[in-house]
Amino acid sequence: MKKVEVLGPGCPKCQKLMEQTQAAVAELGLECDLQKVSDIQKIMTYGVVMTPALVVDGVVKVTGKVPSVEDIKTMIGN
Repeated sequence: MKKVEVLGPGCPKCQKLMEQTQAAVAELGLECDLQKVSDIQKIMTYGVVMTPALVVDGVVKVTGKVPSVEDIKTMIGN
């Protein structure tokens, strides 16, 4: 099972990334562990300095922007 994390303190962009990621997971029909991480200390362990960020199986895929649902599907699917 994939582990997908949306990193961010809760800003509008962070919320949008969570919505886009939920949509991508639903469209792919994946069973995954999707989590929203707002703890700054945990975010920093990934080396992320700009939020929002998307992490798939411990690998940071994107930071500082909200990709499209299609782009997120590609990031999660790989």
